[in-house]
Amino acid sequence: MKRTLLSLAILSLAATSAFAAEEITVEVHAVSESGVGDVLGTVVLSDSENGLMIMPSLKKLAPGAHGFHIHQNPSCGTQEKDGKKVAGGAAGGHYDPAASSKHEGPEGHGHHGDLPVLLVNDAGVASQPMVAPRLKLADVKGRALMIHEGGDNYSDQPKPLGGGGARIACGVIE
Repeated sequence: MKRTLLSLAILSLAATSAFAAEEITVEVHAVSESGVGDVLGTVVLSDSENGLMIMPSLKKLAPGAHGFHIHQNPSCGTQEKDGKKVAGGAAGGHYDPAASSKHEGPEGHGHHGDLPVLLVNDAGVASQPMVAPRLKLADVKGRALMIHEGGDNYSDQPKPLGGGGARIACGVIE
């Protein structure tokens, strides 16, 4: 009887540990040329049978559509480019493991960093779950999650990288 209870306890602990390892909570901060700022909320990432499940719980964002991407480097700091500090520039470019250099959206054949557009309601809250079908949790660990000022049309026309513009919020995926 004691062995059975001990075995059940060990199995229960193992199942709990495995479950806990199946999701990552990313703390998202405002970013500017001055560096990393206030916490805007969290994004929970986990694997699903349809791809990477993304559960935002964010506030204090401008209403509307925002470009939402996985960036190459695990940093949200500034980086200098052409003599100017770039907010979130240390995150590097969009995650592109095949070096496609194409911006075709989360279901396209371009880079893997494209996520579905982040929709923010009139109260400045983003809470709509989404899925990135070509990604898994293992792909995004050790990278950055980035929110851009404007929307994303998943094309390099009329503006490069979907026209999302400035980087306004970022979180390191640990």
